[in-house]
Amino acid sequence: MLEVIVILALLFVAFVALGVYVSVKAIGAAKRGVDRTISQARRTVEDTTLRARSLGQVGVAGELAQLRLRLRTSMKATQDALHAGAAEDASLQESIGLFQRLSAHGHELDDQLRRLEREPDRNRVTRQLPELRERVERITDSADSLRWAARDRAQAFAAEDLATLSAQIDVEAGALRDWSRTEPDWSAVDLADTTAAGPQASVPGSGAAPRQERQGQQAGQAGADGGARPPQALTGRDPRQQPYSWQKSPRPEATN
Repeated sequence: MLEVIVILALLFVAFVALGVYVSVKAIGAAKRGVDRTISQARRTVEDTTLRARSLGQVGVAGELAQLRLRLRTSMKATQDALHAGAAEDASLQESIGLFQRLSAHGHELDDQLRRLEREPDRNRVTRQLPELRERVERITDSADSLRWAARDRAQAFAAEDLATLSAQIDVEAGALRDWSRTEPDWSAVDLADTTAAGPQASVPGSGAAPRQERQGQQAGQAGADGGARPPQALTGRDPRQQPYSWQKSPRPEATN
């Protein structure tokens, strides 16, 4: 009885621990989902604000907003393209590693541009704009190069697969259209044989003597040749007696 109680207690503890583990995992997944949603919403709001500033403001503030918007748009498009392609092409993992290193520089530059938006000394910001433009240009060019290389690679694989599939379909279509192969007309062959045989073919026993004479001549010729050639068959097998795969085998006639 004590052993049963101990086993039940252990099972209860195991179920409680499993429930706690599943609950923690579920809460963590929900928290990550909420954080991801909040981050996406914050990013969307910030991009919309930057787009409005780049169109509505002039001078240093408008140019800073344009630089940030260009940087963020290029980096986001490249990230989506690489992660989407890596699901089907494992060779893009190295490209993702390079993009992560590039993203570190991109985040650093974006933070610097954000701080300069609140900088009261506009003259100093104006003096830094050429350097900022060059850095944004270098980072966006590198990101665009990775993105277009990944897209060109995916398009090349798709074109190669389509070419192979088209060639296979052409071969299959040609085989389906090959109706020039017709079966021989055995009735015409039988009719020609009957015509060549003459009236003796319909009279039983009429050609027995000539047939025996021909057999004797063929045996004598075979003996003269030393048995080099085997005797030829007098009659061939009727091809009509070989049923095709879509025909049923002929039933044997009942014998009385």
